[in-house]
Amino acid sequence: MSSFSHFNEHGRPKMVDVSEKGETKRSATARSSIVFSKELYEAINSGSIKKGDPLQTAQIAGIMAAKKTWELIPMCHPLLLQGIDFSFEYISHPSHYELQIDCEVRCSGNTGVEMEALTAVSVAALTFYDMCKAMDKAMVIKETFLFEKKGGKSDFIHNKS
Repeated sequence: MSSFSHFNEHGRPKMVDVSEKGETKRSATARSSIVFSKELYEAINSGSIKKGDPLQTAQIAGIMAAKKTWELIPMCHPLLLQGIDFSFEYISHPSHYELQIDCEVRCSGNTGVEMEALTAVSVAALTFYDMCKAMDKAMVIKETFLFEKKGGKSDFIHNKS
């Protein structure tokens, strides 16, 4: 079991000790997307969603989720996050729309913020769904993935746009 960092010498779960790692500036950007109807897109643009602005609510929920990641994912370290920002982009397709959700999380620390970014976009997508489900129950939350990571031992960028 020694090849897995989250197991001790007895094969039991442990939180990795990062106390010896140097503090560096770190950032991670995660991406998720959700597919929905043209009717829902028109309702969002006209401001007629009864629960309010789904993007604003999704962004607030995502920020809150990033800050609570260590409480949700058992082996995550509590981090002092120094920046969380979202961007949303509507993509038009012939039969539907897609909302691309990106979140960048930043901190200075001795462990990365990938899980915080992934949690943030996941909860933002779920919140968008919750805000709009009365109009479109057929929405589909698509893939969620780490798009970019900077800092620590290595940088990473996903090879898809």
